[in-house]
Amino acid sequence: MIYTIYHSTRFMYQHEVGFSHNLIRLQPRNTPIQKVLNFDLTIEPTAAECEGYDDFFGNHLHHLLVREPHSILSVSAQSRVEIDADALARVQENIQKVRALTYAQALERMMFLTPEIIEAKQFSLKSPLLPIASAEIVHYLFESLKPERSLYEGIIEFMARIYNDFSFVSGFSDLSTPVETVFAEKKGVCQDFAHFALSALRGAGLCARYMSGYIETTPPKGSEKLFGTDASHAWFSVFFPGFGWFDFDPTNNMVPLEQHILLGYGRDYGDISPMQGVLSGSGSSHLVVMVDVSRE
Repeated sequence: MIYTIYHSTRFMYQHEVGFSHNLIRLQPRNTPIQKVLNFDLTIEPTAAECEGYDDFFGNHLHHLLVREPHSILSVSAQSRVEIDADALARVQENIQKVRALTYAQALERMMFLTPEIIEAKQFSLKSPLLPIASAEIVHYLFESLKPERSLYEGIIEFMARIYNDFSFVSGFSDLSTPVETVFAEKKGVCQDFAHFALSALRGAGLCARYMSGYIETTPPKGSEKLFGTDASHAWFSVFFPGFGWFDFDPTNNMVPLEQHILLGYGRDYGDISPMQGVLSGSGSSHLVVMVDVSRE
């Protein structure tokens, strides 16, 4: 199957901006499951420099420099991504195999520092947006994670509990909201749920990374899907030594397969935010984001 993804970001500034530097992460990754067929980036006003490269994690970035004065900056990306059905079938086969690995066995295997485990270990440490988890957060995870229980089944239950115990409340949080607050209030958005899960899993000695991308949504029965009503999405992935990485989506209580399109991953949202930068100017700004995900 093939998806077309449209992602538009529009900054409207209170006062004219002299110039701006931006890092743009809007090009999906190539993975064993998905292949980027084409990618197009449109920038207004025209950029003086626009250079593409891969970051430390292998995510695709574009460095954008706008030198001319502007009061509006518009960045639009359109991608076509193909999902490999055979690769998805292999993932499902591996899920059946990984269920035999217990939490205790996973911790024991992590002590053998193979190149794969050494690379995964960077996702077991605290990161800029995620300090070491509190004892209360790790205890919440341990209600599902037991030494002799299947690690995969434990995380599936942990994901379901986040889905049932937490409420999706848009506008409740921002990047500065601690995971302890999200845990105490039991509410947030997909970014918060992913951050909370990462904090708990790393506190339990596991390697977990922040996954950023898109999810295909469908309108209510009898309604037409409106263009631009989708949104960016976030979930998490856990490393199972000997088997690789497996994804979990606590916002929807599901295992990401054909309906998720990966943009990139990192230690937390800060590593894979769609757009960030600095500018020369003053005053406030207003941001408008439009996302559309459609299956061809």
